[in-house]
Amino acid sequence: MHNTTCLTLTGFRVTQELGTVRGIVVRSRSIIGNIGAGLQTLFGGDITLFTELCEHARQDAYERMCAHATALGANAILGLRYDATEVMGGVTEVLCYGTAVVVTPA
Repeated sequence: MHNTTCLTLTGFRVTQELGTVRGIVVRSRSIIGNIGAGLQTLFGGDITLFTELCEHARQDAYERMCAHATALGANAILGLRYDATEVMGGVTEVLCYGTAVVVTPA
């Protein structure tokens, strides 16, 4: 599936707009993960446990969005964006969204 953060896809023509698609993931940090990340903060630098958690959440949200687009018959997603909201302490929603379209080579 083609995707871009742009509103156009170079080399392709949009033949049909199918609407907004999204993938949502809600994740929490484990107690063990919090302890490990807390130890990492003592030394500074990249907190790899949180980086990995965030990357997995974004990937899962992206894959769910692509599945939503595929179910609508899309072969591309334009205007792809991510958003994250803390639902409650230690629980975060990651949203990936865009516009599902059908494109053909220009």
